[in-house]
Amino acid sequence: MPEGLSPEFMLAAYAAGLFPMASEDGGLDWYDPDPRGILPLDGFHLPRRLRRTALSGRFEVSVDRDFPAVMRGCASPAPGRETTWINGQIYRIFCALHDMGFGHSVECRLDGDLVGGLYGVALGGVFFGESMFSRVSDASKVALVHLVARLRLGGFILLDTQFGTDHLATFGGTEIPAARYKALLERAIAMPPRWQADIPPDMLESEIRNL
Repeated sequence: MPEGLSPEFMLAAYAAGLFPMASEDGGLDWYDPDPRGILPLDGFHLPRRLRRTALSGRFEVSVDRDFPAVMRGCASPAPGRETTWINGQIYRIFCALHDMGFGHSVECRLDGDLVGGLYGVALGGVFFGESMFSRVSDASKVALVHLVARLRLGGFILLDTQFGTDHLATFGGTEIPAARYKALLERAIAMPPRWQADIPPDMLESEIRNL
């Protein structure tokens, strides 16, 4: 792995509010947007239909079972997303972060096949959401619902979405000034690790019902 692109370097960049995307020349471009996109954990909006789907058991939902496969799913072309910002460097670094206990994925399976999911990085009390994919309707949305429930139960205080989008806005996503984001980030980074791998299913179900 090239010098300066170690997992430790990436963690330091995230702690400073920076994140990378692959550039067309194969390198990395770094971003520190103002305003910054976040999804407030205490203001998450869960549509009734999606709540029913998330609680129906249609998808088998797991965490960290196959982080590399989720990354590959996020990097694969899809309608409206013919190019990807996830190159080989990013794939290797984030898989290394996963091996170190910082990178996490939420996976949705249907009849045993991985059909959707998301991944990101947990550091203290902040989760940096990176990307999501869906091969079946609602798969990535259910993964997001489970992520939010898990973060709330773990006592996280910040879910970073990098940029605001119309899609995230339907769940309560918003954009805040970079200065406010950095203040929240500093507070979250100072917290002890909050990610919990083993949360009882009944606790997750109860939290989803309460969203």
